[in-house]
Amino acid sequence: MKEFAFAFLDCEFGGLDPERHDITEIAAIVTDYRLAELGQGEWKVSARADRISKEAAAISGYDAETWARESVPVRQALTEFAALLPPGKVVLPAGQNVRMDVQFLERAYRNCDIDYPFDYHVIDLVTLYYGWSLVHGEVVPALSLRQSATAAGLADGEVPHRAMADARLTLDTFRHYVGQLAPRREVDPS
Repeated sequence: MKEFAFAFLDCEFGGLDPERHDITEIAAIVTDYRLAELGQGEWKVSARADRISKEAAAISGYDAETWARESVPVRQALTEFAALLPPGKVVLPAGQNVRMDVQFLERAYRNCDIDYPFDYHVIDLVTLYYGWSLVHGEVVPALSLRQSATAAGLADGEVPHRAMADARLTLDTFRHYVGQLAPRREVDPS
């Protein structure tokens, strides 16, 4: 059996449709199968102005002047991201509502004619958080990163909506709920 690794990732986009909007930011924290960190990377991605909605720019902090100075072409970001992944491992994308990120990344890798470096399985915090709520009898008012992190005691109030901040909070929250679901050893009363 092959050994797994995870890329806890978050992307920011110019909107919610991968056919109409560009990726503006990518961040990833790569871990081994036991969630020990192996590396991380963050990229502001050059995006076409007509593929970024005003609403998305306001939410994600996209600023055309900053991106003009600090962004890299999408091909460079994707190549550097793939190089961050451990060789010989099956790397699963992991994150909060990670299917959205995967849709944009698959499209970007395909458009750049670069092999997609991830497995087709995903690890999603939403599923883990909801599973935890069922086990503990908790009502889940929302399936957002903010909600799961707040319930874990890792956030209070607004959660910054930036790629690396979201990737880090997702990994920390994921670790919290994995710990909560771990079997408890019975203590011998004698």
